[in-house]
Amino acid sequence: MSEKRLQAAISTLKESGVRITPQRHAVLEYLLNAMVHPTADDIYKALEGKFPNMSVATVYNNLRVLREIGLVRELTYGDSSSRFDCNTSDHYHIICDSCGKIVDFHYPPLDEVESLAEQVTGFEVSHHRMEVYGKCEDCQKTATQKH
Repeated sequence: MSEKRLQAAISTLKESGVRITPQRHAVLEYLLNAMVHPTADDIYKALEGKFPNMSVATVYNNLRVLREIGLVRELTYGDSSSRFDCNTSDHYHIICDSCGKIVDFHYPPLDEVESLAEQVTGFEVSHHRMEVYGKCEDCQKTATQKH
């Protein structure tokens, strides 16, 4: 993670009038460094050694603040736990049917789909999301080794 991204995020927090507590800083830094899309529990477990008195509720509260400011996206998929993504640029996700791993992939935004949806339905479209599902390389290897 670049120090620039962390400093830009901290500046955004300051401009929003949000206090930068050590726990909030740690949650933000963890998310910026995460190559996966962690759950709140993943973040809690990763930080509990550094902050033994921090609760899961503290992690959730910090994630809520970061989401409201626009530094984090909350990803909800079915009944599973929400996952959090610090990459707030337009991008899509591919999700493993076996292990639940989520990977970013970039594709030109489907603005024309939104426009067509508005024309056909009369809705005012606010956003869209596209999810692609399959089996990740690790799960493919595991399945091959079992046979």
